[in-house]
Amino acid sequence: MTHTLHRVGTEDNLRDDFVILAMPSKDINHEGSGPKLQEIIRICLAEGAVKAGDARLGNQYHQGGLEKMIQNIEDRAVVTAVFDDARKMSKALEKIKERDFGMSIVVSGLFDKVKECCHQIGLKAHTVNISLGRWGARHKLPDTEIMEIQSMCGHGMVSVQLILDTLERVKQGELTLAEAGETLFRPCQCGIFNTARAQKLLQAML
Repeated sequence: MTHTLHRVGTEDNLRDDFVILAMPSKDINHEGSGPKLQEIIRICLAEGAVKAGDARLGNQYHQGGLEKMIQNIEDRAVVTAVFDDARKMSKALEKIKERDFGMSIVVSGLFDKVKECCHQIGLKAHTVNISLGRWGARHKLPDTEIMEIQSMCGHGMVSVQLILDTLERVKQGELTLAEAGETLFRPCQCGIFNTARAQKLLQAML
């Protein structure tokens, strides 16, 4: 799963941006995986995840609330949780390890920070994926500041125009930074959009 991989940013503003993704193996251990995935999300939220989502059925705004989203998680689901603190992410990962759910776990973030967190709790990466960046007519891309926000939705559901409109509404006093973060999170179906980081990025653009 690589849709969490292509986040744009500086080393500084990516140091508090981590995604945990959990899923079963199709036709191997997916039967009965729904309750395990629900528990993984509950662990992540209890340890301070900023947001969570279900890539099959959508985030809390698609399903009428966070608790409904968790209850609706099915076998074969792909669930996610996003953190703005390495220690919180590491603690959630440690508890998931202790429970030994048998699910595939993917962690996205800066390599050095993810490696450090895994080392602290006795985990070793099975596979490492790296983004090679963007190729082609890059001059047609939005400004880097916009890309830093837009790329937090790996499926591209948070549009550039929505970001620009939201930023303008913050400048006009129509939205707080917290409300702006929620506005931008809504279209991100799988729930990997980091609202805490978005607030900081928007603040820097004011």
